[in-house]
Amino acid sequence: MTAIHPSTPNPPRPTRRDLLARSAQGIGGLACLHLLGNDGVHQHRATHDGAPPTGRGGHLAAPHHAPRARTVIFLYMDGGPSQVDTFDPKPRLVAEDGKPFGMKMEPTQFNNNGNTLASPWQFRRRGECGTEVSDLFPHVGSCMDDIAVVRSMHADFSEHTNGNYFMHTGHGLQGRPSMGSWISYGLGSPNHDLPAFVVLNGGLIPPGGLDCFNSGFLPASHQGSVFKAGEMPVANVLPREASAQQQRAKLDLLRSLDAQVAEQCGHDDGVESAIVNYELAARMQLAVPELMEIDGESDATRRLYGLDAEFEQTRIYARQCLVARRLVERGVPFIQLTCPRVRADRWDQHSRLKEGHEFNAKAVDQPIAALIKDLKSRGLLDSTLLVWTGEFGRTPFAQGRDGRDHNPFGFTSWLCGGGIAGGKIHGATDEYGYKAVEDRVSVHDLHATILHLLGVDHERLTYRFSGRDIRLTDVYGEVIRPILA
Repeated sequence: MTAIHPSTPNPPRPTRRDLLARSAQGIGGLACLHLLGNDGVHQHRATHDGAPPTGRGGHLAAPHHAPRARTVIFLYMDGGPSQVDTFDPKPRLVAEDGKPFGMKMEPTQFNNNGNTLASPWQFRRRGECGTEVSDLFPHVGSCMDDIAVVRSMHADFSEHTNGNYFMHTGHGLQGRPSMGSWISYGLGSPNHDLPAFVVLNGGLIPPGGLDCFNSGFLPASHQGSVFKAGEMPVANVLPREASAQQQRAKLDLLRSLDAQVAEQCGHDDGVESAIVNYELAARMQLAVPELMEIDGESDATRRLYGLDAEFEQTRIYARQCLVARRLVERGVPFIQLTCPRVRADRWDQHSRLKEGHEFNAKAVDQPIAALIKDLKSRGLLDSTLLVWTGEFGRTPFAQGRDGRDHNPFGFTSWLCGGGIAGGKIHGATDEYGYKAVEDRVSVHDLHATILHLLGVDHERLTYRFSGRDIRLTDVYGEVIRPILA
């Protein structure tokens, strides 16, 4: 850039590049000063002051309507649990076990299709509502009066990576914002010391990797923060400085350096998000250790969740569920739990179905039921929405002899708390449990319902990108009203 001294006679006219660079830096500097003057907290958050929805790309100043839920706990069953072995009993599979399958088979992932395969587990009526649940889930079965089961889910993808992106982001390809990022962007969080979108990683990141929790084109401050299952969930969460004053001096220096970079780079979401994340990281050094300190929980609570269970993976998931409850108490809006690594491959049983599904269910059944009961006993279930689902289901016919292949045409999800009418069953698959045929529910419908219960109209929460207003539900989605309380 050509330097222009104020005393130079007849200074040269600035080039277009000079003018654009100077203007951009000036605007960026003003934005950065605003951020730094507000203790580094970037104001993407909603104010909740009763003002009408406003802001960039549909960003909310307040919910569109009164929310029924304030927190979502996303219990993600990575790999694809079998609907006909969990929450969708099909007597016809028992009657025709081992016989050629009675419907046209769609192409499958591996096309090693066998005969009709009955469930190895018995189904029993649970709760006063009488919803039939497999013996895989005796603990969750005891909570069915609070749970609405959606037996008519369908998805667009039969491969794990695309299916995971679709369930998390509403789009089957990499690069879109995760559901938790949309909620963080749209509603923000009342807790400034913890991220608005927390992923409690039990050991398995879904295929597709961390992009399942990414913020996509939204500001990076809204991406998911992954906490490990152990006592120290985040690297460097304990300060190394000898005193708080010494740490504050370092942070002040970083703030000064960030301001210089922001001025040089102009108005840049990446720089601004980095500043926000640095400040949040400093506050997390106080909040996270206290969050993870569960020694103060009663012995009864620890037993309820299964922290004393013989199966190690039950203990891992129990800790995740207990920390999730503590995050709910601290106002974190979106919490996702990933599965622990068991002795089988996720819920993805292409063979050895009985062994694999039993290991996976044993890990999560008791802790999930404990989370529901604990939230209910503390008066938190009414404002907390739990969502249980995989990316798709599994075939009612065998893969080989003792497995099931991927099936996106019909599977089961369930919802609990936060404005859901418990004890209900919505939709149905055919007599084999293969395809959704009654009151079909798409992934976009599920997303629309989650946003609705948070007080958000899914058609109005948008972000301007690539020349159009983009939303989580794309141009689809209907709220599943029959399951609402």
